[in-house]
Amino acid sequence: MKILFFGRGAIGTMYAWAFENAGHTVEFYVREGRKVQYGSHVNLELWDTRRSKKDRIVKEKWPIVIQEEIQENHDYDLIFISVNPEQVSSVVKYLAPRVGNATVLFFNNYWQDPQLAVHPIPASQMVYGFPGGGGGYEGNTLYGGMYKTVQFGTYESEPTPRDLTVRKLFAEAGFKITVQKDIQSWLRNHYAFNVAMEIEVLKRGSFAKVVSSPEALTGLSRNLKEMIPVLKAKGSKLDVMTKVVSALPSRVVGFLLSHVVFSPKGMPYALVEHNHYKVGYAVQEVISEARKHGINAPRLYAVEHLIAK
Repeated sequence: MKILFFGRGAIGTMYAWAFENAGHTVEFYVREGRKVQYGSHVNLELWDTRRSKKDRIVKEKWPIVIQEEIQENHDYDLIFISVNPEQVSSVVKYLAPRVGNATVLFFNNYWQDPQLAVHPIPASQMVYGFPGGGGGYEGNTLYGGMYKTVQFGTYESEPTPRDLTVRKLFAEAGFKITVQKDIQSWLRNHYAFNVAMEIEVLKRGSFAKVVSSPEALTGLSRNLKEMIPVLKAKGSKLDVMTKVVSALPSRVVGFLLSHVVFSPKGMPYALVEHNHYKVGYAVQEVISEARKHGINAPRLYAVEHLIAK
């Protein structure tokens, strides 16, 4: 399969590396001028949980192919979108007249309805999923990691042939497929968790400071609890993670996040520590939703002045 990754972000780069190692052809599309900036390779320092524990750490100088234009008569089988939510509209605007017959994988965190976001790309060519992993760049070195499990869902009554083809692609590359029956609710729950963390990043200045602070992680729990009425107002069902956080005292959740989930020696800590993307857009989206429904959310409203306009 020939696969084009939109942008050279952390998520896309890791899965591109995995697919190339599985025998597929992968390329990256970047904006004009970025090809020289990014260069011809990426230094990878990854955790790959598809491998045994002794072989899990990958350190590799990986050559990549970058394009600065997508031809209308391209021969890509799959176009992979994994970008920040504020970038989706511009990506779709550029891609829609160039999609051809390719399947488009929306592998993204998103608060609004992805089906509306990707219009006018034909609905019949869309597949929806979500990665298991994360990370970030330090210069030209990508520090990141992939879990074995990836999430998929569909807005149709049954998975389409394109859905099944993409799921097979991941499965044959060594990933485990989990299918979410309500992919929209699952995405919003995950989005809310990210926003809960971003609120603490706005207060403290970086992801690294948040995951190394038990107090900040306790705050994350309080932030998520405050967003539960917003999720319900949006029509989303609560997933297991959100229910657990809502049921336990915030200090207990903070302790578990600090000592178990984000233990300094663990993969989640390493992934978040190197995350440097600019926060605020997602927080503002949830704040706007809370105001729309008249929901009392003081922890959200208190950080609005910290969001760069």
